[in-house]
Amino acid sequence: MKVEPIEVLENYGERIARLSIYEPLLELKRKREKDNSENPIDYFSLGFITLLFFFENMIIRNREAGVNELAEFFYEINNGKIDLDIEGFRKVARNIINVFRPPSGERNSKTFYNWEKRQEETVYYSLLKASKSDIKSNTQYYTLDEDGLELVFATKEYFSEFQLSINQLLLRKQLEKGEFIGALRQIDEMRLSVENLKDRIFKIKHDINRNIVSEETYKRYRELVEDINIRLVRENEEFDELESFVKDTKDAMEYEIKDEKDKKAYELIIKIDKELDKVHSEHRKLLKESISLKITALEAAQESLYFMGLESFNFKQEITNRLISTPLPLESSRQLIKPFIFLGAHTSWSPISVFEEQRIWGDKDEEKTCKFVEPIDEEVLNEYKEITIQNFRKIMEIILEILGDRNEIELSEVMDYLKLNHEHVLKARTFYDFWIILHQVSPILIDKNEDNHTGLFKEATKLLIGKCKSIKVIESNNILEAN
Repeated sequence: MKVEPIEVLENYGERIARLSIYEPLLELKRKREKDNSENPIDYFSLGFITLLFFFENMIIRNREAGVNELAEFFYEINNGKIDLDIEGFRKVARNIINVFRPPSGERNSKTFYNWEKRQEETVYYSLLKASKSDIKSNTQYYTLDEDGLELVFATKEYFSEFQLSINQLLLRKQLEKGEFIGALRQIDEMRLSVENLKDRIFKIKHDINRNIVSEETYKRYRELVEDINIRLVRENEEFDELESFVKDTKDAMEYEIKDEKDKKAYELIIKIDKELDKVHSEHRKLLKESISLKITALEAAQESLYFMGLESFNFKQEITNRLISTPLPLESSRQLIKPFIFLGAHTSWSPISVFEEQRIWGDKDEEKTCKFVEPIDEEVLNEYKEITIQNFRKIMEIILEILGDRNEIELSEVMDYLKLNHEHVLKARTFYDFWIILHQVSPILIDKNEDNHTGLFKEATKLLIGKCKSIKVIESNNILEAN
């Protein structure tokens, strides 16, 4: 039987692309740097530890991991293996990050001959990407890119308890890339992970009631439940962020539907929103169950362990018989019964207590009346609301007058204009209420249907119909003075 070349070379380019993500580790392996004792530095191992370090930071949702944090981690785990101080490890950390993410900003690449397509091809990959930065300290933080995640996943069969966190990471990547069909499949996998976790918690609950027969087993189950609870809390926070991200994407796509392709994508994101909400709802139930397990089941198990000890303890045999039947020295007898006797309490009265503050009541009883604060009349409240709505509309008219054809404006411009033309507005509280409340509810989507405009800004937002899709207030660091 002859081997067919087409079968051997099928997907050759994709396979090389998957192998290429190992290139940075091999490049680190070729480094020949030495420590202070002239021993070679194992860059290959440190490079892989770097990937695991950033992966764990992604799991715990720590976005402040950079060169300094990595160097401190190397220094912590070193224990004399490599003869370097913290500055030396900082240099090593910088070298590794530069290999994983070149300082030029260009992605790593590999050029190869594709035997399947009979042409030269170049694949690009990135193990690390910039996460956030601290401008004040000039510090850049990093996180694993998609290829870095794939490399980490390829090195270990992860336990089922981490599967949901991994699914959440992959789901976010797919949503960011617009792969909505893959995102739906990922949500299905998350649903299975939640169901598996539900079965596991149910089993643990029964095990706690059945297996806790000693303090050691109690501590073991307590740590297990606490770990599950911490992980569920972290996953719940990630669910909140994912739902927020999906809703923002859905709102943005609502106004960008131009053709059939956009319509299908919008339908998919709506479906993703619904399915993700269902999975999150089931996950929240698990979180409540874990809290109940932590509070109720463990406390009940601890109480049963306590009463089990009481039942197994025979006071007559352990204390009375031993104290009476066996002659013991006085000191030994005292030590034996000491846990069962109360501490001595000395009762006395001090003459100084007559000088303590004392309550003196008058002869006449004062008549006290207690009543609830009367609520504001509803008509007065409605009248005040209507005045505020109209005032907010006038302020918006002034803003639009200043704004002209622009899309954004500084508050300082508005205040400067008012000082020259409408100084009385600056002196009114309504002007400041307008900006405070607008900042709280920002961003506001401008609905084309006037009937959907509600709240204190309903008249103000009607002025924006056809002019913009939303209004957003962004806080700056400047402090403005009205006078």
